[in-house]
Amino acid sequence: MPDVSSNAPADVRLWVCLDVHKFSIVAATLPAAGGTPQVQRIETTERAIRRFIDRLGGPVGLAVAYEAGPGGFDLLRLLGRLGVACDVIAPSLVPVRAGDRVKTDRRDATKLVRLYRAGELVFVGAPDEQTEGLRDLMRCRDDLRGARTAARHRVAKQLLRHGRIYRDGKKQWTQRHQAWVRRQRLNDPLAQTALEQMLLYLDALDLQLERLDGDLEQVAQSERWRAQVKALCAFRGISTRTALGLIAEIGDFRRFAHPRELASWLGITPTEYSSGDQQHRGHITKTGNRHARRLLIETAWHYRHRPRRPQQDRRHLIAHGRRRSVCTAAITTSSDAASAPPSQTSRSPASSSRSCGPR
Repeated sequence: MPDVSSNAPADVRLWVCLDVHKFSIVAATLPAAGGTPQVQRIETTERAIRRFIDRLGGPVGLAVAYEAGPGGFDLLRLLGRLGVACDVIAPSLVPVRAGDRVKTDRRDATKLVRLYRAGELVFVGAPDEQTEGLRDLMRCRDDLRGARTAARHRVAKQLLRHGRIYRDGKKQWTQRHQAWVRRQRLNDPLAQTALEQMLLYLDALDLQLERLDGDLEQVAQSERWRAQVKALCAFRGISTRTALGLIAEIGDFRRFAHPRELASWLGITPTEYSSGDQQHRGHITKTGNRHARRLLIETAWHYRHRPRRPQQDRRHLIAHGRRRSVCTAAITTSSDAASAPPSQTSRSPASSSRSCGPR
């Protein structure tokens, strides 16, 4: 995982952790040394947060942190405008006691502030507003693509229930198959009406995706993203939309000191349960960013050139009885974990992408 340093000031007078919810925030404070946590509840409005900071004596000497969640990074940016040093905690990496079976907002905030002062928390790198906007746009496209796939399945299953089976080709939803679907006329008028409505819905999704793809092409040519997109598209299997998706999810490639850190963040490193003389390695962890991991796995399926390490070649692995899905994941892992001098990974976004991307 990338080492995201804390934004806490050098001389902290008060540690603060916030358990953030939709309408309320439970805040726990702890002095720099000794003392017990003090807990209070405030609203999530900007006015209430400003008054809360003033009651704590102003932003000087404050170290504030809260867990990443559905509230996003708006609170981080608000506190930044107020001059407050704020960190965003990685929730999955917060230490948890095995015997703890009681969970409340007050207990969560108290536990976080103690761990925060002790330096036992791991933080996430918050994206800037432009990167977060691009991430929203790319995930919107993923949602539309998923909705189109589900709509296509519903149409195909309805035709199957009525004995309409496509036999003129092996692939579905080609132009030829779509023309065949639109020529179908079901015997029952109600079933035919349902089919027509589903096709109308499918047409609307196709139109939305077409317009969104056009917008993404313009985004890729903008000054903000042009250089990074060009660098990533130089790799085999990466198109414009894939490059934008990787940029949106990963952000600044330079925050990873080594490609192995990127592989760990993506969850494509193998699991391991080893103790003593026994070593057990299993499937990939899948604990990282699933959107970026899916994009890299899709890129690996389009991979055709030999990687730098011949023993990791996909054809070599398949020839020795490995499953194709395992070989594809192995190519992605070996490509991201390839050795690269740290000096090369910190030159520029383009050079960082070149050292961390698929080979």
